[in-house]
Amino acid sequence: MGNQNHNHNFTEQFAFTGKPKTWSLIAIVIGILAILFGFFTDHAERTFANLLLMAYYFTSVCAAGAFFLALQFVAQAGWSAGLLRIPQAFARVLPIAAITLIIVCTAGLLTHNLYHHWTEEGLTDPNSQNYDALIAGKSGYLNIPFFLTRLVIFLASYSIFALMLTRYSENEDMEGGLTSYNKSIKWSVIFLIVFGFTTPIWSFDVIMSLEAHWFSTMFGWYNFAAMWVSGLCAITLTVILLKKSGNLSWINENHLHDLGKFIFAFSIFWTYVWFAQFILIWYANIPEETVYFYKRFEPEYLPWFWVNIAINFVAPILILMTRDSKRQMNTLMFVCIMLLVGHWLDYYMMIMPGTVAENRGFGLIEIGITIGFVGVFTFVMLNSLSKRSLVPVHHPFLDESLHHQI
Repeated sequence: MGNQNHNHNFTEQFAFTGKPKTWSLIAIVIGILAILFGFFTDHAERTFANLLLMAYYFTSVCAAGAFFLALQFVAQAGWSAGLLRIPQAFARVLPIAAITLIIVCTAGLLTHNLYHHWTEEGLTDPNSQNYDALIAGKSGYLNIPFFLTRLVIFLASYSIFALMLTRYSENEDMEGGLTSYNKSIKWSVIFLIVFGFTTPIWSFDVIMSLEAHWFSTMFGWYNFAAMWVSGLCAITLTVILLKKSGNLSWINENHLHDLGKFIFAFSIFWTYVWFAQFILIWYANIPEETVYFYKRFEPEYLPWFWVNIAINFVAPILILMTRDSKRQMNTLMFVCIMLLVGHWLDYYMMIMPGTVAENRGFGLIEIGITIGFVGVFTFVMLNSLSKRSLVPVHHPFLDESLHHQI
């Protein structure tokens, strides 16, 4: 282990106090007030749609943290060893995010504020005037008990893997050696297989079934791309903000460059999947398929439809094209914040037309709930980050990460 001689310098601990703590608590209070405001002003459906948006986004970013960890282990990557504590903190928050999403989906189903497209009375009863042959045909899959069972199984399995990967890292800190590292690789392989097969189904269930007549086989990968880009941006933004506050002294512009390349590449991948889904539906012009984009071409949504592409594709491409821009902390920070907002808009465009349709709003409910969830995420994630040293001292590739250059 070539890194033992570094240990005495590297026991850096993040202290979760002062402004970050105060601001995240204020944000949580704003979020709670916004939810109450939504319910008391008779905007239950819109409030639920926003809760679904943010709970799904919150869970996606935390799941992306676990995915990032697993990917680094399977690739046996050295460059990232020095910043693994950040995705580990995301992974630790995943169980909380998962429980939040399950609660929102369950409450939305029981109050008929979400998923009414396939849960209304009589849709599957041939004698009812509400009978819908399409929904009846899907009822073996789209029914409340099976829906919630799948959701719980998927999110519980992601959470268990996420906690296992962070647990092995803790063991590695205490014991050294390669035992925990090798276990991490083995379980990461299994996690990636499970995650790869179930993420599309998870997004079909939670988001696509809001408009149950329509389906797209690209939808799962489109959601995966959105999840991965927003997760990478959240990780990179956390690294930059920690570095600006005087932590992570060993992270240099080469690490940022690698994170920037990831964001650049997967923004293009997101666009590729988005465009593949859109152009095939647009060109084939089959009514059952175009119904999805028809709703998004209504005047309430059309401007946002194009803004979505501008923020999530055009801007990162133009800004991150050069080598230098990926190595500039402020440029990268700007792109991360912009893409996190952009993917909020992306999820907004996926969810709102199928829930609130033309009654969409943009105001206190949307902004307040978003601020609230950002507050919860920041609070729990930074709290988890402060529990351990920021350096995985016994990581076998730590030395490589400390001297990483491109």
